[in-house]
Amino acid sequence: MKKALQKGHDFFNVIRAAGHTTKEHYGLDVGMLQEGDNADFIVVDDLKDFSVQQAWIDGRIVYEKGDITWERPHPISINKFVRRDIQAKDIEVKIEKKAKKINVIQAIDGELITKSFEYPLTQTKGSFSSLPEEDILKIVVVNRYEKRPPAVGFIRGFGLKNGAIAGSVAHDSHNLIALGVEDASIVSALNTLMETGGGIVVSKEGKQHILPLPVAGLMSTDPVSMVAEKHQDLDRLAHELGCPLKAPFMTLAFMSLLVIPELKIGDAGLFDVNQFQYITLFSE
Repeated sequence: MKKALQKGHDFFNVIRAAGHTTKEHYGLDVGMLQEGDNADFIVVDDLKDFSVQQAWIDGRIVYEKGDITWERPHPISINKFVRRDIQAKDIEVKIEKKAKKINVIQAIDGELITKSFEYPLTQTKGSFSSLPEEDILKIVVVNRYEKRPPAVGFIRGFGLKNGAIAGSVAHDSHNLIALGVEDASIVSALNTLMETGGGIVVSKEGKQHILPLPVAGLMSTDPVSMVAEKHQDLDRLAHELGCPLKAPFMTLAFMSLLVIPELKIGDAGLFDVNQFQYITLFSE
């Protein structure tokens, strides 16, 4: 309403659009303040700035000048989480015989869509690890509902020079997902999630920084201001590790969404969405 009035629209047209029209369109049982309705409304300082002074719900004042006046409920943390210890050997990638290329996910800043490309192998034996100088990082998905081997792939676009990031917010199945430079950092981040029952983590210089999400590994029971502050701190730490993405954890959360092109990784491995089938990590 404030923005509409600033643009010169008539007050009564604006308030009708914001209240009456919305109520009628969606068939809501609130918004008219007619006789018999619940007393759900706000009190503002004036009809120009609209600074909220009070909020009322069902005839009770629940907010007044910055203070919440009702007791905040404390939800029960429901969380299905099979905890186990992940070790570096569990995410080691042995180079397959005859392999000449490795399939890599290409993340794009601000996009759910990814690209894919084949990175040529310069070695034919041993293990293939993260190449931070090429911005090719190991990415790992761990099924958190059953004890299964981790799925391992590689991704470009996150730009980490050291350390790792991880989370249990990973659409749609919300398994654990992590990526990073050193295997030790990756497994440390994953094990921190295991120990806490989910959240988002930055592993930096051997220290684990976490925002716990005890409700299904997806939500916090803390006030939104505390959650926002901690999330911003973790974004900052991820950027300090070299990540150029505006929202590192948001992008990470969608790297396991197997219905959005082009190449993603789930708990069963790399998935080519265009072909709609799993593919091998290495190719000839």
